Amino acid sequence: MGKVMDSKKNIGLNYANIGIPNKSVGTVSDSNGLFKLKLNDKVTINDTIQFSYVGFKTKKVLVSALKTKDAIFLLEPQKNVLSEIVIKPKKFKLRKVGKSSAGLGLTSLDFYSYYDKDVDDRLSKEMGMKLELKGECKIKDLCFKIATNQFKSVKFRVNFYNVKNDLPNELIVSKNIITEIQDGYVGWYTIDLEPYNIYFTKETKEIAVTIQWIECKKSDPRSKYFGIYASLSPFSTFFSRDKTMSTWTKIHQSMSFYLITMVF
Repeated sequence: MGKVMDSKKNIGLNYANIGIPNKSVGTVSDSNGLFKLKLNDKVTINDTIQFSYVGFKTKKVLVSALKTKDAIFLLEPQKNVLSEIVIKPKKFKLRKVGKSSAGLGLTSLDFYSYYDKDVDDRLSKEMGMKLELKGECKIKDLCFKIATNQFKSVKFRVNFYNVKNDLPNELIVSKNIITEIQDGYVGWYTIDLEPYNIYFTKETKEIAVTIQWIECKKSDPRSKYFGIYASLSPFSTFFSRDKTMSTWTKIHQSMSFYLITMVF
């Protein structure tokens, strides 16, 4: 058990990423900054736990630091952050990037896996797609089609990464974009991203866009499934990882998952 806090304001940091790189060990803090990190038999006391949060310096501590009951981990705000530049061109055209249909609807990609014993095992899991951009654009919406949802509430964080060696690499959007899906909603779901002023220049050819599981409430004690429609596609790349900071995997499959962009 522990708590992640803002070192300046002395308040908990909600949904901070916590994990050990490449060890399939990770989680996120709750709405108050509290967290519980489950360690597996591959972890040693000399391994390093990383704490990351948008707008703050990454903090690294040894696993042994968790042996202190109710340990508090203070993150320092980033200094010398450049001011955001907002460009407002007069003319644009809307363009969909990704798969905007459900196909036959016979397959879905689920956040639940056979190995998950509890919904807490899903905390920090990510799924997403590699998407190709064409020209200078602003991101308007992210849309995906939910096939199965057994939860009263699920919260996701939207992440944007650059792509290196055909895998997600570094975060390229410094926004904490949180969305909540309520009451077992299924069907097309749209996240309005226009207020976040996310722009890409024409030099950006491809990005990885993911949704990360950060919190949920079950509709029923047996609730476990949340899935997005998908289909096999030799020309599309689907990314996933079980825990934050663990190794990414990829397959040639396409979720019903796309961006609406405003191309200038």
